[in-house]
This record gives sequence, structure tokens and C-alpha cells, in this order.
Amino acid sequence: MTPPDPQPFHVRSLTWSVYVPNLLFSIGQGAAIPVIALLALELGASPAVAGLVVALRGLGTMLFDIPAGMLVARIGEKKAMVLSGAVLVLVSMGIWSGPTLWAYSLLVILLGATWAVWLLARLAFAAGSSPVRYRGRVMSMIGGVNRIGVLVGPLISSLVITGRGLSGPFLVVAVSVLAATVALAVSRSPAFVPEPEPVGSGRGVLGVVRDHRGILVTAGSVAVVAQVLRSSREALIPLWGDHIGLAAGTIALIFAASAAIESLIFYPVGMLMDRRGRKWTAIPSIALLALGIALIPLTSDLASLTAVALLIGLANGLGSGMNMTLGSDLSPLAGRSLFLAVWRLITDVGNIGGPLLVAAVTSAATLGAAAVVVGGAGLAGLVVLVRFVPETLDRG
Repeated sequence: MTPPDPQPFHVRSLTWSVYVPNLLFSIGQGAAIPVIALLALELGASPAVAGLVVALRGLGTMLFDIPAGMLVARIGEKKAMVLSGAVLVLVSMGIWSGPTLWAYSLLVILLGATWAVWLLARLAFAAGSSPVRYRGRVMSMIGGVNRIGVLVGPLISSLVITGRGLSGPFLVVAVSVLAATVALAVSRSPAFVPEPEPVGSGRGVLGVVRDHRGILVTAGSVAVVAQVLRSSREALIPLWGDHIGLAAGTIALIFAASAAIESLIFYPVGMLMDRRGRKWTAIPSIALLALGIALIPLTSDLASLTAVALLIGLANGLGSGMNMTLGSDLSPLAGRSLFLAVWRLITDVGNIGGPLLVAAVTSAATLGAAAVVVGGAGLAGLVVLVRFVPETLDRG
């Protein structure tokens, strides 16, 4: 764990080195995500192949989680972010230029790979630049800024598509990521300087896993469950909305209302984590997420589904920065970037596992049964969190 720091620290000291670049980067993410499948269709893919192209981004991220940690450990967090940002600009410009479907598929994998490097380096940088007693606010701010960027990005994307077609949003990605990279490159280092990592103390990825296997199994399983709950809602709410006869535009508005609640409470959540403990927000977040998802099959109209979606939005807002804070608190001083790489790989498994679980249970039973199973998985994760995961807030 990171030792307490005697120097004064202010969350705003990370504005230009973390929050502004993160906002710009998230706007790029938000602009790209809605059109990845649509652009594949325009390039000649079938709906099934277009779905596979979307999955390639997640695959690229997962494949590069561990290499990203190794790169960060070798060249440092800030250099890794600048490097990945520069590569991402080139990748985005390549997509904007109108590639073939095969070239586009390869570029989408690289898109996920560069995102993996940026996100891991950002997490390691923020963890190393903040004392434990402020880390809940730091990480919840990152989570909140992500949500704002992912809300703004699609709005910009919709405007650009009108004039420049489906490849236009990737020009938005290039511009926003370039601005993020420049802001990061010229930013000053935070005032807080952690104790340097012991020289020659790294044991490699397998050594980090062996040394911390207990906490990776317990806390890691909670992180997986949290991501399964979050990613499952992205499939369950629209599918159930269509099941009860709601229009696509109406379902989009339900998502917007849910996201608005998430965006309103992230900073108070961070303050609560820092003052009372990480579990004060993690426990109600997972409990309410599990409850909300399990309630989806009981809804039958716009009002009831919206009410459940708002509950899920509140629950997810309570979890703003939860996994990042928990992973940062648990990360060792020696080998932090490698530990966080493993941690990100774990959470990415949850991201992909949620929709796969929904698809598997739905094909074997019903969509309603899938919601109940996901909710049950959330309750199992809640039990592990309460009984086996220690409180990581260092009150010293």
C-alpha cells in the first residue's frame, strides 16, 4: 500500500495532468463507440460480422492490459499516456480515411490496444499522484469525468455524422485525443510525490500475481461482479424495453436519465469514501445494482422501467471510481503498474462477461431469467465484499 504523505495535497492539483486530459479522451471514446458497428456495416459487413468488429475493440483492450502494465513500468505513466495518445491519433485518422473492412477491423483492435495503455497509465498515474486519504475523491472524479465525456461524445458524433458521414466521429476522436495528449504533455507534475518504487524489486507479472493472489481472488471477484452488473444493464435495459414495446428513441431517453443521475453524485461519493471508508459506497452500490437488475422483469411499461433504470443509475453512481479506488489502494509500491494491469484485466473480463452471461441465459431460458441470474451474481459478490474484502482506507 502507498504510505501516508505528509505534504499538503489538493484534488484540484490534478486538473491539468489528469482530469482535463481524461475528459477530452472520454469525449473521443464517446464519439467512437456508437458508430463502430455502423461503420462496419457501411464497409460491407453483415450484422453478425459488425458485432464481431465491435467485440474486437474489447479483445484489443484485454490483450494489451498486461503489455500496457509492462510498458508503464518501463517508461513511466506520463510517457506511456503521451505515446498511446499519439498512436491513437494515427489509428483514428486511419479509420477516418476510409479503409477496407479488413483494415478497419485491424484498426479497431489497435483502437482497443491504445485505450488499454492510456487507461492503465492514467490509473497508475492517479494512484501514484494522490495520498490514500484523498484517493476516493480522485478516483470518483475520474469516474465522473468519464461519464460526462461519454455523454458529450455521442452528441458531437451525431452532429458530425450529418456532414461527414459515419467516419466523421473518428476525426473527433483524433482531435480530442490530440488535445488530451498536448494538455498532458505540457502539464506540471502534481505537488504530491510518492515514495519511489524500490529499485530491483519488480518480480514480473507472475510474481505479482503469486504475491497477491489472495486479494486478487477475493477483491478481484468483487471487481468482476461489479463490471458484470454494469455491462449487463447495457444489454438488459434496451432488450427488455423492446420486449415491452418501447421505441428505440424512448429507450435512449431512459438511458440518458439514468446516466444523468450517475453524473450528479460522483464527487459526494468520493468524499464519503475518503471520510468513512470504501465499503460505505461499494456495498450499497453492488446491492442496489443487483436489486435493480433483478427488478427489470417486473416492469411492464415506460414508467416502471424508467423507475428501475433510475435506481440502477443511482447505484452505479454510488460506485463511481469504486474499482479504481479499490485497485489503487491494494496495489503494492513495488510493481504497482503490473498489479494494476492485472486488475484492469480482471475488470475487463467482467465487462465482456456481463453481455455474454445475458446472452447465454437468454438463449437457454428467457430474458427475464437472465436478469434474475445477473442479480443473483451481484448478491454473491456482495457477500464476498462484506465478509472477505478488507476496508482499504488508511486512516493513519
